[in-house]
Amino acid sequence: ATAFVTGLCALVVALVGSAGQDAKLTPMVFLPLAVLLYSLGCYCTSWVRTVPAVLGGCALIAAGLWVNWATAGAREYQGRLDILAALAPMPLAWVMGFVARTRRALLAAAERRVADADRAQRLEAAQATQRERARIAREMHDVVAHSLTLLVVHAETLRARGDELPGWARTQVDGLAAAGRQTGGELRDLLRMLRDPAEAAPLQPTPGLGELAALLDSHRAAGGTVEARVGAALETLPSAVQLAGYRVVQESLANARRHAPGAPVRLTVDGGAGRLRCEVVNTRATRRGTAGAGVGLGLPGMRERVTALGGDLTAGPTDDGGFRVVATMPLESADV
Repeated sequence: ATAFVTGLCALVVALVGSAGQDAKLTPMVFLPLAVLLYSLGCYCTSWVRTVPAVLGGCALIAAGLWVNWATAGAREYQGRLDILAALAPMPLAWVMGFVARTRRALLAAAERRVADADRAQRLEAAQATQRERARIAREMHDVVAHSLTLLVVHAETLRARGDELPGWARTQVDGLAAAGRQTGGELRDLLRMLRDPAEAAPLQPTPGLGELAALLDSHRAAGGTVEARVGAALETLPSAVQLAGYRVVQESLANARRHAPGAPVRLTVDGGAGRLRCEVVNTRATRRGTAGAGVGLGLPGMRERVTALGGDLTAGPTDDGGFRVVATMPLESADV
């Protein structure tokens, strides 16, 4: 608005001054006025500024015409129809600017509606996901947690009457009770995460490679045979890599007990050269495995854990009828 009034004032002064000296300016001097009017309609969104600016401009034009008539010597320089003809199309410049501003506002409103709809869709998807997580948590609590609690209660009852059991049974019951308590704690952490991901901090420390010795002892207590070669200073590795490595070893040992009972297992864990490498190999089973053991999610779950850390997992049968699992994970990606 200020630029329009200032530019129009300069134009009126130039026209009146040239007419007083019996000279005419080219009609191109009105082009800046058209640009100023277009800008006024396009960018000035306040009618409080636009209306006074236009009225002030009209007053300047009227004052300039009156001064021009009073000072121009010749009639042809008094600015009559030629001035009016040059000024007549000027309102169209303001209309074009106003149309451009309106179109821009409509586009911005459409973009806001799209953004609002996208946010509403994401919110609805998040709410649906949370409802499904809560439903799964309820089902797990009602079914799995209840059965696990009964299992631990029965194991503790047998431990209380351990003097009536043979030695091998007491060892098995102790391992069963310890595994049940550990699984119960991990299940509680999982249920808390399913109910509210914002409070996903575990109630107990997440297992790492420092607990491999206890994991191997539980495997031996369950009747398995394992030969382990574990590298040094594995506890200093990133916690995400430690957890993934622990789960790979845990699932591989469980698979060996299910599908190849009695088969010796060879475990190698090495944390050098900027990556963690876990290898679990079992030979051919010495007796028939448990029919229908597992639900087929162990290997996909391990592969997802390893892949999420930028690693690679290979699993498959060996030439002697056994099974081999190798997981390799870089340490750098886990620090990001």
